[in-house]
Amino acid sequence: MSERIEDIIEFRKKKLAKLKELGIDPYPSKTNRTHSNAQALEKFDHLAQSKATITLVGRIRSWRTQGKIIFANIEDSTAKIQVFFKADNLAGKFEILENFDIGDFIEITGILFTTKTGEKTIEAHDFRILAKSLRPLPSEYYGLADVETRLRKRYLDLMMNPEVREMFIKKSRFWSSIQQFLVQRGFLHVELPVLEPVPGGAEAEPFITHHNALDRDLYLRISLELPLKKLIVGGYEKVFEIGRIFRNEGISTEHLQDYTQMEFYWAYAGFDDMMKLVREMYQHAIKETFGTLKLPYQGQMIDWGGEWPKQDYFKLFEKYTDLDLNAATEDQLKKYADQNHISYEEFAGRGRIIDLIFKKKIRVLPEVGMQPSFLVNQPVEIEPLAKKDPLNPKIVQRMQILACCSELGKGFGELNDPLDQRERFDFQMSLRAKGDTEAQMLDEDYLEAMEYGMPPLAGFGMSERLFAVLMDKSVRETVIFPLMKD
Repeated sequence: MSERIEDIIEFRKKKLAKLKELGIDPYPSKTNRTHSNAQALEKFDHLAQSKATITLVGRIRSWRTQGKIIFANIEDSTAKIQVFFKADNLAGKFEILENFDIGDFIEITGILFTTKTGEKTIEAHDFRILAKSLRPLPSEYYGLADVETRLRKRYLDLMMNPEVREMFIKKSRFWSSIQQFLVQRGFLHVELPVLEPVPGGAEAEPFITHHNALDRDLYLRISLELPLKKLIVGGYEKVFEIGRIFRNEGISTEHLQDYTQMEFYWAYAGFDDMMKLVREMYQHAIKETFGTLKLPYQGQMIDWGGEWPKQDYFKLFEKYTDLDLNAATEDQLKKYADQNHISYEEFAGRGRIIDLIFKKKIRVLPEVGMQPSFLVNQPVEIEPLAKKDPLNPKIVQRMQILACCSELGKGFGELNDPLDQRERFDFQMSLRAKGDTEAQMLDEDYLEAMEYGMPPLAGFGMSERLFAVLMDKSVRETVIFPLMKD
């Protein structure tokens, strides 16, 4: 297009002024809509045969003038429909249409009919501007192919790409199905504070803010875990939250700093009970959202149905690294990491190095991580909040859901021994003293709650990374307004 965008905006402003001169409000506060576009199309035969007068609304998507006739397409959130304007039907108002542009929102009152070419159409007997647009739509001017532009100006992405709009409808359906599943099984949905005096429940660096009225620093929560477990101490047996958490860490295709997480805690439930519930919950949400349990991911077909196998952490580690975790020293683990170009922090302890090796060398293998499975029997060093296995104190009751070579959920037989918990917090604080900003802080209030008695319980957490994988996209693409670099 040879015109500069500034010239187009100026020309549209003149049209806006002309509408005002004619006594037309270009931004009215309400409409007289009787049907959505989809409803008009669904009931088309009846409405057309009865010549019922209806009122539709939408954004102008196309505009073709042929003398005293204009064909246009308007689109609301449900569908597109063709509009037929004819001067003879509009009692002197036809000339006003010269002030309309693609991108404007309009209201059409008229009757439905089918054109000679078979197009379902509304014949306009009256019309009204609902919102005058001053900028041209992207496809009309410069297109919208650049990913950065699409994410930075998501409203344009939604406007121009119906498949993106559909993705976020699916995302809403996904989280609703998770909530519905848990509520139907007796879980209480709660809302917990986002600002915390002590962040906990995960190894992550928190965001810090200041509360002016209290004159104290607070943290944006990095997990939902500790407050939910306090509710278990208080007497609830099944609790969960779906909410935002915040972690001040790196950006990747799998990680964001501000994202949605779901965690549930279930008193008196065993580890296997929790795994069964989680598998059923995933299968329910996937079927409700996508209508199938088989979905493509990077050229592979992932089958979420049926039973999911268990994979032993220690056995996988030894099979793919030749290191026996029962005997391997920290120096041996660091040597392996160095030889395989796996970077780690200077203060990294044995648990952190084990975790990095597994993520970088084992989980990424298709034969290990592509199809859904439960990763079980994990070393105690990598999980400070999980309960030790009663038969083997070197492992904890923790499972991870592996699929698409990613971790897509994590569950525990939760630690409820306050003395054991204090020892693990003390170890985490020793790591913080060495410079590990992601190690967990000592939370005395949580320990005090545990000292009143916490029943045996299972817990599970998952994030919106799962939805991104199900869509076969990066997590940033599936966040409606991702934070972008300047």
